[in-house]
Amino acid sequence: MRRILALLLLLSAFTGATARAQSTPRKAGLPPPTTTPASEPVVKDELYQTVARLDTEMFAAFNAHDVNKLMAYFADNVEFYHDKGGLSNFAQTQEGFTRLFAQSPDIARTLVPGTLEVYPVKNYGALHIATQRFCHVENGRNDCGNSKFVMIWQQQAGTWKITRVVSYDH
Repeated sequence: MRRILALLLLLSAFTGATARAQSTPRKAGLPPPTTTPASEPVVKDELYQTVARLDTEMFAAFNAHDVNKLMAYFADNVEFYHDKGGLSNFAQTQEGFTRLFAQSPDIARTLVPGTLEVYPVKNYGALHIATQRFCHVENGRNDCGNSKFVMIWQQQAGTWKITRVVSYDH
């Protein structure tokens, strides 16, 4: 570990690191400060815009309660993991949406602003993370709740499909 820290310090000294690192004194033995963490999401680039558009389109189908259009976003081999409902495949997911729309005909989903994160998945597609809000009327009152999700999108021949979903914190 000390060798790695020493190597990082030497590299920063030779390369100039960042403007902040050059103008801000550092304590000995600490690596130079960085301006962006290595795991920072892809910000507002083409991939981010693509996934944001897919999120909007897919949940427009959800809000219209159009099960066929909604399911067109899912791969035939989708695995949908739900913290309350367990694991479901394509047919079970389709059946679940059909049942949900019948039981809650006014249910609607919105993306919580500022929560969308998009990460590239090399040679596969994208990782889509966010918080969503579902609302419907129950006993004459609005019943709303937030939950988090992770979706794995696969891109093949210009088409994007969801292959994995993890929906949690309900």
